[in-house]
Amino acid sequence: MIKLTGWNPEDPQAWATGGSRTAWRNLAFSVPSLLCAFSVWMFWSILTAKMKGIFPFDDTQLFTLVSIAGLAGATLRIPSSFLVALAGGRNVVGITTALLIAPALGAGIALQDRTTPFATFAALAVLSGIGGGNFSSSMSNINGFFPRRLSGLALGLNAGIGNLGVSVMQFLVPAVMAGALFGSLAGAPHLSAAGQALYIQNGALVWVPLLLVFTVGSWFGMNNLPAHDSEPTSAALGRILAMQAVGLAVSALGAWILVKHPKLPLGLQLGLVLLVVFLCLGVMKLFPGKVKGSLDKQFAIFRMKHNWVMTLLYIMTFGSFIGYSASFPLLIKIVFKKDPSAYAFLGPLLGSLIRPVGGWLSDKLRGSVVTQWSTVIQIVGALLVAHYVKAAVAAPDPGAYFAAFMMSFMLLFLGSGIGNGSTFQMVPFIFEPQFAGPVLGWTGAAAAYGSFIIPTVFKSQIKPGAVTVENALYGFALFYLVCLVLNWWYYARKNAEVKC
Repeated sequence: MIKLTGWNPEDPQAWATGGSRTAWRNLAFSVPSLLCAFSVWMFWSILTAKMKGIFPFDDTQLFTLVSIAGLAGATLRIPSSFLVALAGGRNVVGITTALLIAPALGAGIALQDRTTPFATFAALAVLSGIGGGNFSSSMSNINGFFPRRLSGLALGLNAGIGNLGVSVMQFLVPAVMAGALFGSLAGAPHLSAAGQALYIQNGALVWVPLLLVFTVGSWFGMNNLPAHDSEPTSAALGRILAMQAVGLAVSALGAWILVKHPKLPLGLQLGLVLLVVFLCLGVMKLFPGKVKGSLDKQFAIFRMKHNWVMTLLYIMTFGSFIGYSASFPLLIKIVFKKDPSAYAFLGPLLGSLIRPVGGWLSDKLRGSVVTQWSTVIQIVGALLVAHYVKAAVAAPDPGAYFAAFMMSFMLLFLGSGIGNGSTFQMVPFIFEPQFAGPVLGWTGAAAAYGSFIIPTVFKSQIKPGAVTVENALYGFALFYLVCLVLNWWYYARKNAEVKC
């Protein structure tokens, strides 16, 4: 790939004479890599639903696997938020996409044997978190390629189609379990309670060839921006592996605590998020030389008030999207006793497809206005889902409320998807260019903890003979209300501090 010697997307002439073509090419290679990253990170949401009744793990353990993957993915976003400036976008995307082959192949092997220890699956769930981390580096990278007037659309496409990996995965994974897709290499099938032959392992193995293709594509089809410290390549790769190692080590500690103490109180489980965040940031601060200097400059965002406001808003939008995506299949299985294969992909599909629309609407209107209305939709959706879950649990036939439950959950995915696009569009208008990328990465990292928090909170409300998931949803609705007020006060009202 030709090395870029200069880059200014805000210059109309430079944009028209090749800049536009370069930016869109990088986006074209970024999108499928991010889609696969989301798929590997989130494939535990379907694998655990299929493992239920075949592997000797209870509901709490299965939800714990989903939570561990969420915790790891969010934690790995912290170093990934700052990686692009340290190593170059092309280098980061290429290497981290290649690293995802390890959890995909490993899970494919482990799932062939129902006696595989739970600890092995927990370790693989940690490794799959690399896919979650890729989002922050990918968004930080793409933001630097486009002018502000197109930032909402570009970021919306990258994130929206990337998020689509959740829906693609939830549709594709069950589809490939029906037959011997990889012949004798995938081992023998498992038998479900209904006597159906299931190649659960195919749900992980199917991503290996795709990851190989997209690793090669991103390595040869993308560019490092001149402003990023990507030379020499060997030094950049060393930084990538070192930063990934920090995120994996801290995530492994969190996973060990969850596995070792399965009855840890809910408050302490949620407090685990603060522990891993502070540990990760603390270890990163110990890096020497140029890495420390670059991180010190980027860490300036933590002294900015609007970084924290936008963090809360993005937790509300993306945190909800990814947390509900991770929990949706098991929730359908446990509350309604239905196979989630035919339904689980619909919510993430809607949320992903509507995200670029949220970015596009924000470019045309104002991001804060779009965020305000998307938040109202989330509040209404959460309250309706709470109502229908409570009614279903108390009813002799829970299925009578399933259609209403699905429609209400679609509102949650609709609101969070639109808000995903609008909140990210707001960032380049609130922050100076040198801080916009790190803020995008950091807010994405913080929001990704929704993939740990929401399954963990749901898990605490599911006990033998007592399912009280509606209590969790009431709490989420209250949080959305707080975010509604914050967005209105700082960005949407007539005399707001920042009009965006």
